Amino acid sequence: MMQPRFDYFVIFAQMRTGSNLLEANLNALGDVSCVGEAFNPHFIGYPKTDQIGGVTRRARDEDPSRLITAIKGFPNVLAGFRYFGDHDPRVLDIVLSDPRCAKVILTRNPLESYISLKIAKETGQWKLTNVKQRKGAQVRFDEVEFEEHAARLQDFQRSLQHRLQSSGQTAYYLTYEDLRDLDVINGLARYLGSAAQLDILDGNLKKQNPSAFRDTVVNYDDMARALSGMDSFDLTQVPDFEPKRGPAVPGFVTGAEAALLFMPIRSGPERSVKLWLGSLDGVAPEDLPSPRNQKALRQWKRRQTGHRSFTVLGHPVARAHRAFCDKILSTEPGSFLEIRKILRNSFKLPLPGRLDASYDKHVHREAFLGFFDFLEKNLAGQTNVRVDAHWASQAAILQGMAQFGPPDFVVREDEMASMLPVVAQTVGYATPQGVPKTDADAPYSLSDIYDEDIEDRVRAVYQRDYMMFGFGPWA
Repeated sequence: MMQPRFDYFVIFAQMRTGSNLLEANLNALGDVSCVGEAFNPHFIGYPKTDQIGGVTRRARDEDPSRLITAIKGFPNVLAGFRYFGDHDPRVLDIVLSDPRCAKVILTRNPLESYISLKIAKETGQWKLTNVKQRKGAQVRFDEVEFEEHAARLQDFQRSLQHRLQSSGQTAYYLTYEDLRDLDVINGLARYLGSAAQLDILDGNLKKQNPSAFRDTVVNYDDMARALSGMDSFDLTQVPDFEPKRGPAVPGFVTGAEAALLFMPIRSGPERSVKLWLGSLDGVAPEDLPSPRNQKALRQWKRRQTGHRSFTVLGHPVARAHRAFCDKILSTEPGSFLEIRKILRNSFKLPLPGRLDASYDKHVHREAFLGFFDFLEKNLAGQTNVRVDAHWASQAAILQGMAQFGPPDFVVREDEMASMLPVVAQTVGYATPQGVPKTDADAPYSLSDIYDEDIEDRVRAVYQRDYMMFGFGPWA
């Protein structure tokens, strides 16, 4: 006999999405049992239930895996439960990492679920089996409240989708409208491995709010205006195809004695900051300690009570120019000679074999602009060259840092003189030295070539950084 595909199932849903009706139809199959909201923090299964499969609410709260084991052990049926976004978060890791758990995802138009939820709260009626007992109500649409409601639903769905995709799993998707489709429900039964099929759907539960929005929302016109301004298709999103980055801990440096952690963004004012950090304790920048790995950094943080961490954002134009001069144009140690060769041969950048008088500022401007032809494709994942940390977007780098721990302070390069002393004062340095200036980019400074065309080109490539951090023109 073939082994069943699943040991148990979970229905991912939210309040007012029709999950009670779905549960009723599954329980009508005979060889399937849905035990309600098994991990609702306020009750177990149903409001008046004391235990499920011999597991009490207290035992469940101590160890949710005990209840899952009990559900898996139900005799002669495939058992499962409903899970909402505000249920025990420990359960998510258990079920989403288990391919023997069948995933059913039920969704509903967020506006419908929002209005239905407000009506249920107003009337106190959460289920309807007799239409003569239906309680109606009119409710008021709140734009901010609805946006928060919709965002929670979207975040939960995106999280589920990512976890399933990254683990190579799939789910059975249902909408609220599918719950009245016999063929779809029987399809779900086959997906779960049930030997039964329904002839009719459960008719006990009735739709509680059949009226049109105009009849149930007192400020319907306000709602219509608010919804007309919402970007349902996320038309204003900034495309992001960069690979995810790690925290890059080995590149961090700490004060020699100061309880400060500098989390550099490559091609930023790294040299200036290290000179300043070293000056706090009278050491050279190359003598600043650097944690070798995350374990070493955790140990440093445990030793340094009251520590503070910071990073420095560079303007995208200045940062790109610094990366271009130091890593692409230069042939000195530390430059990227192989990538330089690719840019000369494949992207036809006018990069000289060595710098001489023929490489004037006009050629430099042309080469710098050409660098963005490469960056545009590179950041979109369309080249075979790595997205190096020296030109990766600062948004992606900060997201990578946050995997270990976000910086306490995010300082702008043009604000270092005023902000870094404040950072030092938080760890006890009453009169820290100013931030030293370092050499300008070579062979030409950005001011030698900067114009609106360069600004527009950089903004087009680094849209996300401009949007996330509110950058204006460089000059």
